[in-house]
This record gives sequence, structure tokens and C-alpha cells, in this order.
Amino acid sequence: MASADITRRTFVRQTLAFGSVLALSRRSDGSTRNHRPNILIVVADDMGYSDAGCYGGEIATPNLDRLAANGLRFSQCYSTGRCWPSRTSLLTGYYPQQVRMDPPQGRVPAWTRVLPHYLKPLGYRCYHAGKWHLLGAPKPVADGGFDRSYVLHDHDRFFNPKNHELDDVKLAPVPEGSDFYVTTTIANYAIEFLQEHDRKHNNTPFCCYLAFTSPHFPLHAVQEDIARYRDRYLAGWDAIRRQRWERLRNAGLIDCDLAPLETDVIPSWNLPKEKLSEMIGPGEVDRAIPWTDLTEEQQRFQATKMAIHAAMVDRMDREIGRVLDQLKTMGVLDDTVIFFVSDNGASAEQIVRGDMNDPTASPGSAKSYLCLGPGWSSAANTPFRLHKSWVHEGGISSPLIAHWPNGIAARGELRHTPCHFVDILPTIVELAGGAEGTGQNSEGGPPLPGMSLVPAFAKDATIPRKLLYFYHIDNRALRVGDWKLVAKGKDGPWELYDLATDRCEQRNLADQHPDKIREMSALWQSCEDRFRQQAGSGPAGP
Repeated sequence: MASADITRRTFVRQTLAFGSVLALSRRSDGSTRNHRPNILIVVADDMGYSDAGCYGGEIATPNLDRLAANGLRFSQCYSTGRCWPSRTSLLTGYYPQQVRMDPPQGRVPAWTRVLPHYLKPLGYRCYHAGKWHLLGAPKPVADGGFDRSYVLHDHDRFFNPKNHELDDVKLAPVPEGSDFYVTTTIANYAIEFLQEHDRKHNNTPFCCYLAFTSPHFPLHAVQEDIARYRDRYLAGWDAIRRQRWERLRNAGLIDCDLAPLETDVIPSWNLPKEKLSEMIGPGEVDRAIPWTDLTEEQQRFQATKMAIHAAMVDRMDREIGRVLDQLKTMGVLDDTVIFFVSDNGASAEQIVRGDMNDPTASPGSAKSYLCLGPGWSSAANTPFRLHKSWVHEGGISSPLIAHWPNGIAARGELRHTPCHFVDILPTIVELAGGAEGTGQNSEGGPPLPGMSLVPAFAKDATIPRKLLYFYHIDNRALRVGDWKLVAKGKDGPWELYDLATDRCEQRNLADQHPDKIREMSALWQSCEDRFRQQAGSGPAGP
């Protein structure tokens, strides 16, 4: 047996044993429970790599900052570049192509297991609140195995959603004019489930999947939250990008040049400039052009949009703080493993749907429908290139915070090993005491492709792996070591970058290393073919 495996297993046994002693002595009601740690997975939606304060941002995120200061920040964590594929990876442990979820092709394969299917046999209770988006398994309780669930299916309304469910049962639409706000409601249900757990099941560990929709479009926020950022962004996206880049470098999270704005790269489905002006108004801008090229009216409108985005992140952080307070009340915060991620980079999309946009409505209110757009998306994804749905670094780089006082001795340290959302499930399974984190699927499916991150909890160790694979709407990438092969669209040429010295993808080395292009492109294609074959084998389920 490899020495690395022995070290990992020894570390897990020690941390779990250490955690059990503290857990038994710190419960607020004096009761005892199983020694396995609790799990809290927090997911943001379309939040950029540098939005949170602890990742270089100017947005107030004191709760995330405290988790980072008392835990770990990973500098090279990857999503899949889009919301539902990323959440598929988190919940199943597979690349979405392995389970028919990118592109969506009906039900997931019958062998697909979701996180609770791994944890409940180990004695866990499992709860979900927020976005679901595992499209091939539409019911979190019936299909996903959760004990309780509040799911939001309506992603176009933060104030009055029309499609949401409690424990797989449809709820009435929220009437207009109520004080309902999705971000707060998601936290409310998570707290309610945790309170119920403490009353009825406090001798068993829990897993809570807290899946926010913030700050995904439409830009909807509470007006008092927007007011806190009203004039903050008049400095413009060029200045904000440089300020964030400098803070990221000073923190040691990145060491690369700031990528320039790419003024002509936008999603193909965006509304054309003329339509945006008609539906939104003259302040809207369809490209990430220099801030000084905007009119005064455009600058004010764009600054307001970023103020709403910041307000949404700010409010999400406050609601995370309320959930953390509930864990404190239960006496289990120190023995709860907390992961925080964003499901993809910030979005350059500019569309209007749902209740459409009323240009006379106050920006950020229920009757408005605004999107962040490519200028501020470029700032949110500082220092990287491109946006959500691309697989360049700006689309797939996610913050990853890991916090567990009883099991992670490090405080405020960085981890630079490349990792991916497919790693989260095997990490959790290992910490929960299941199969040493090997990631085997006992239902007959292929082995999970991810690696447990447990060795990186103790020190800044590189997790050995063969590759990381990416595909979304014909955007393709493969990372092997520090080499990254990446292409835009079906006909885009392969680009090659050495991420050890060029994480911001500024120096394309494709012409200098044609053999590397051939080798890595063949490896990418073999992954693509194998994953599609795996997804197509066997009957659909559950």
C-alpha cells in the first residue's frame, strides 16, 4: 500500500478521534452523539472568484472572512463553469458528462448515487435548502435521499417566486408585495431543519446542503442593502479590477498579471445592443469596454448594477452568519466541516425573462430584471479571463473555504493544490468514515473521478491526480499538472498555458509545443468518449 494512503488514513483516524472528544464535551445540552463530524456545504450562484473579502473583494463578507481566517482557502479550486453541471458534480461526485447532465439528457443513470445515499448508511441525517438543479433527479427527497428539503425551482424571482417546494410538495406562489426574499428564506429553512434536528436527532450527525441562488440574475436585492454600496462602484470596473488584483497578489492567492478586458467576447445568446437599450434603457452596455469610454449616464447605471450585485453577496453572507449562529447555539460549530464554493464564475449574460423588466421600476426591485453584464463580470472574476460558461479560468475558478476547528489545525492558511468539485464528495465520505474516501460506487457505476482533499487539510500538499477535465457548450479544457489545454467553442483552436507561471492565461504556448497539443487533445478526447459511454450505459433512474 502506498505510503500516501497510509498517511491519509492515519490522519483521518486521528482527526476523527480528536473531533469526537471535543464534540462530546461541547454540546450545549450536555448530550453526546456519534463522533463523525457534521457537514455544511454552502454554494453561491454566479459569484466571482474575487467577490468575497477574503478573496480580494471589497464587498462586506465578514462571516466568510471569519471562516477563512479560522480555516483554509484553496487558490485553485474548479467548478464546471455553469450552475447545474457544477451542482451535479457536488451532489454526485461525477463529471456531469458521466451522468447525462451536460448536456441534460433525461434521467441520470440508474447507478447514480447522490450525497445522502453515501451518508445515510453511515448514520447521517441530510437536509437541503435552496437551489437543486440536479436536472436528472428532480425531487430532492424522493430522488436525492434528503430527509428534509426546501427547493426553489423559480430562478427568476427573488421576491415572489412561483415555483418552490417543501419536502417535494409544491408550495403556493408567493404573492407580490410580501416581505419574502429568497436568500433569507433559504437560510430560514436551513435553520428550521437544524433546529428540528437538534430537538429530535441530536445524537446523530447531519449534512446540510445550503444552496443559494445569489447573486445570480436577475439583480434583485433589498433596497437598504443596495444603499450601502450606492456610490461605491462609480470608480468603475477598471479600477475595481486592479484593486482586487493587488489584494489577491498581496494575499498570496495568485501570482500572475491581470488579464486585460476582452471587449468582444460575450455569450452568443445575449440580447443585441439595440434590444438591450430598448428593454433596459440607455444606461445599459453590451461590452466590457474601458470605463472611461462610457457616458456619465452609463457609468451611473453600471455602478448601480454592481451595487445590487454587491448587496446580494452581502445579504447572502449575513444569512450564512445566521446559519452559523444556529450551529453555535447547538454547540456543534467546531465539529462541523464547512465548505463554501461558488458554482461558476460571474456571468456576462444579458437577457430578460421571468416578469420582464419595467424600466421605470427601481433597479433591484421585483419589477426590474437586470443582469451584471460583461464589464462587471470581468471585475468579479479578477484576475482571470472570461466568464461563466467558458472554461478559461474566469469561468471555472471558484473560491473554496474549508473550516473545521476540531479537525483542521491550520488557521488562515492557503492551499494551492488544484482541486475540483468532484473532489468534495469523496472528501466528505472519507471524513464521515466511509470506505477511506476511495470513491467507489457500490451501485455498479464507474469509480468516482475525484480525490479526497483530506491530505491538504494538514499541510499545503499536492493531491496527486492524472488530470482535470472540462466541457460545456463546446468549450473544452484539460489540466495535467500545470499544463492547461483550452478552447473556446466547437471551432476554436486549442490554446496551451503553463499555469505555474501564467494562471491568467496570457501567453499561449500552442505554437511552441505542438507535441503537447497533440498529446493533451488526444487525452481530452479519450475522456470525452469514455464519459459519454459511461453515461449511456444501463437503464435510467432513479
